[in-house]
Amino acid sequence: MEYRREHDSMGEVLVPADALWGAQTQRSHENFPIGAERMPKEIIRAFAVLKKAAALANASLGRMDEKDAGLIAQVADEILAGKLDGQFPLVVWQTGSGTQSNMNVNEVIANRGNALAGERRLHPNDTVNMSQSSNDTFPTALHIAAATAITQDLLPAIDQLVATLRQLEERSAGIVKCGRTHLQDAVPIAFSQEVSGWRGLLEDSREQLEATLPGLYRLALGGTAVGTGLNAPEGFDTAVAAQVASLTGMPFVSAPNKFAALSGKDAVAFAHGAVRTLAANMMKIANDVRWLASGPRCGLGEIRIPANEPGSSIMPGKVNPTQCEAVTMVAVEVMGNDATIGFAASQGNFELNVFMPVIAYNFLRSTRLLADAIRSFDERCVTGIEPIRERMDENLHRSLMLVTCLNPYIGYENAAKVAHKAFDEGTSLRDACIELGFLTPERFDEVFHPEEMV
Repeated sequence: MEYRREHDSMGEVLVPADALWGAQTQRSHENFPIGAERMPKEIIRAFAVLKKAAALANASLGRMDEKDAGLIAQVADEILAGKLDGQFPLVVWQTGSGTQSNMNVNEVIANRGNALAGERRLHPNDTVNMSQSSNDTFPTALHIAAATAITQDLLPAIDQLVATLRQLEERSAGIVKCGRTHLQDAVPIAFSQEVSGWRGLLEDSREQLEATLPGLYRLALGGTAVGTGLNAPEGFDTAVAAQVASLTGMPFVSAPNKFAALSGKDAVAFAHGAVRTLAANMMKIANDVRWLASGPRCGLGEIRIPANEPGSSIMPGKVNPTQCEAVTMVAVEVMGNDATIGFAASQGNFELNVFMPVIAYNFLRSTRLLADAIRSFDERCVTGIEPIRERMDENLHRSLMLVTCLNPYIGYENAAKVAHKAFDEGTSLRDACIELGFLTPERFDEVFHPEEMV
């Protein structure tokens, strides 16, 4: 491999000749051979947005030459288009402020911009990083990436599954089945009502996620090193937030308290709490589906789900609820990520939190996995759910908890006697009630209508 010599404040460094990054990126690449988890591409894209926004704001405030701002904006657009993806080699496990990733973006923009200009116009620190610090750019990139992941990936995935569940509700109108609580038989429920419960959980999660967005829309940019705004011109914070809002189409604003924005990560921890809650709801839905589809002959067997692949290397014909299992594995991963984010968010010391890369990595991993899992679950499982009416009807009429409808006529204690007698003797509720003398056959038939108990 051929190398070129680059330098920074610590001296010279050999950098691969074809790399757009510079000395500080190379030092980080060599000093942190830890894991294979690279800085998420969503963070790099968010950095491109904020670098373009900062250049435009600096130019509007008379701090930066218009041509320089144009070059920065041009390279930022190349980053956003994915044209420079190979130029960001740094891992998550680096400095806790994300300084090297900030400098990685600065160096790539400067070197690529200078190549486009045919002259050395851009300096990674003096030009591309003008009016900024790693301490305010990384939390800004984190907020941009998190808000984008929620609004453009996670919420649309929820909407897709909600629409499918609504269709399943409509197709299942009129089907009554046995309800279950504590994994035991309970009073009847319409299958459409059961499905509406799943839909309602997702709609609640959507509402909760939306409630977290105002905190993510507040940007630390303009606080520079410790929140005082040192070396940033007056009005830069509001000007750059307006530029970010314009570039993204989302209502980003300048954080009113930059000291809190740099040292605290509560907005991200709060938002991931809603992501975790969605994961918990998806866990419940996926478990319900696989319970209801259990069997096909020795389980509940009340619904049929798509058979996507063979389920066993030894048992011919076996089919498993694999999409449900994928969802539940993703759910526990998200819950683990939430613990990491909670611990990391608690570690702000004085004017800075230095756990930001791991927060970013886990947050974006959660949203990406969960959105993917929801879409896959929808397309490869939920869209193909078919209620098995005969099995639902059979289970419904075998349920001893139908005795509950007799309470108003014979009382709770007598109804309990009917249920126990029917269970102990293996008879029907009708036979037990009549034998105990609580109701005549005619009166029992008059009041006992399971399909009307929903």
